[in-house]
Amino acid sequence: METTVVGAEECVDVAIVGAGPAGLYAAYCAGFRGLSSAIVDALPEPGGQIGALYPEKRIYDVAGHVAVRGRELIDNLVAQIAPFDPSYLLGRTAASLTLDEEAGWLIGLENGGRVRAGAVVIAAGLGRSVPRTLTCLRPYERRGVAYHVPRLDEHRDRDVVIVGGGDSAVDWALALAPIARSVTVVHRRSAFRAHEHSVKRMYAADIRVLTDAQVTACNGVRRLEEVRVRIGEEESTLPAQALVAALGFITNLGSIADWGLQVENRQVTVDRAMRTNLPRVYAVGDICTYEGRVPLISVGFGEAATAANHAAIELRPGSRLIPEHSTDRDGPLP
Repeated sequence: METTVVGAEECVDVAIVGAGPAGLYAAYCAGFRGLSSAIVDALPEPGGQIGALYPEKRIYDVAGHVAVRGRELIDNLVAQIAPFDPSYLLGRTAASLTLDEEAGWLIGLENGGRVRAGAVVIAAGLGRSVPRTLTCLRPYERRGVAYHVPRLDEHRDRDVVIVGGGDSAVDWALALAPIARSVTVVHRRSAFRAHEHSVKRMYAADIRVLTDAQVTACNGVRRLEEVRVRIGEEESTLPAQALVAALGFITNLGSIADWGLQVENRQVTVDRAMRTNLPRVYAVGDICTYEGRVPLISVGFGEAATAANHAAIELRPGSRLIPEHSTDRDGPLP
């Protein structure tokens, strides 16, 4: 997989904003219809929220999989698209969207360059996400402090402190317990917001749980070595070569809010064909809304297929909405 050079212009049939599961599957469906695509994402690798936050978690509600790890799902989607050779513009933010009557849609990228496309599929999930943090953590970001765990094995034989009380904090604790030297969960309240079953498993595992507690300081010469934790009036020091701040994220639409789209409660409204109020612009996945929508990955896949096939007949008038059967092909290529 190659990332396009900054400053270059991509000319494609379909531009896809967002490289999460729905965006990646939209690229596959476009490729299946013989349409070229470019995938733009602010993150440095494909996967969206799943790739950034839950790569090692098992997902149980994807059709055809009893259970699939987040990273495996993304890897399979990337492999599925590969025969159609999409352009990946990763680590790039889609800053503007303008319509040129002759050239089609132009997506301006934050750090230079643009994408020229006949149609656009917005699959940006919940929009731009900024992790919540604590002041004392900031000096050690990328030096031991992180907001997700891309690879569990990186923490093998480390003392890991996890801050938070939601599902992410508890899930990371359970996943790291068999790998790390020690795992300590620090939560500022007495009760956890995570699923009750997961909390019970955490208390039963070899995990130290500190409630009504707060991290007050981080220490270390070049990297994190220890953290200070206050419980009531008492403070103690814990060894920590890694701290995972699972405090949630602040999300917003970012520049997408300025593109002239019809927005309702920070989501883009669409019709049954996944069309927005802008011509040949579609929205799929968690960024879109319509009556009765169920926020599941599997639903996003269906929305991606709907958007890509409607884009195909918009770009190639006279073509059929329903694609040929994939089973009629000897392989994935046209």
